[in-house]
Amino acid sequence: MKIGAFTFGGGYAMISIIEDICVDRKQWITHDDMFNVTIIAESTPGPIAINCATFVGYQQAGLLGALSATLGVILPSFLIIFIISLFFDRFLEIRLIANGFKGIKAAVGILIWNGAVSMIKKMQKKALPMAIMAGSFGVMFFIHIFSWNFSTVSLMLLAGAVSLAMFILQEHIRGKEGK
Repeated sequence: MKIGAFTFGGGYAMISIIEDICVDRKQWITHDDMFNVTIIAESTPGPIAINCATFVGYQQAGLLGALSATLGVILPSFLIIFIISLFFDRFLEIRLIANGFKGIKAAVGILIWNGAVSMIKKMQKKALPMAIMAGSFGVMFFIHIFSWNFSTVSLMLLAGAVSLAMFILQEHIRGKEGK
């Protein structure tokens, strides 16, 4: 299962695995650190799993830890994909392999769902974060249902702009109340 998540799941499936190992089992970082690194990894270039692993590695052992953690995330996927690519045409003709890919796809969906539910449970239960989350979910749902061509990066920037505008507005209102 983990090989499937490393290889086919992209970064989102990896977040659940990283959180389970780094926060729950090894306690290298806190849940708050994991939440923050996920947000940072989402907004920086590169795969989320690599950004998260690099952060955790750096927290534990500096530059060498960051390098080791990054290679630990990259190498298994790279080697598996490289080996598969050598025999790809014949590889997918094997019924067991084709069905395995379907199972991996379902498992990755469950891991992504698990990560989302976990983050929602831990997020602040304030009106603005909940509204931004619900609005983003709704927009992503309609983008997917109607197959609109809209970048998720644009959606993240829009949510960030709304959050920043609301913060500035709240600070402005507090400033007037303090006078």
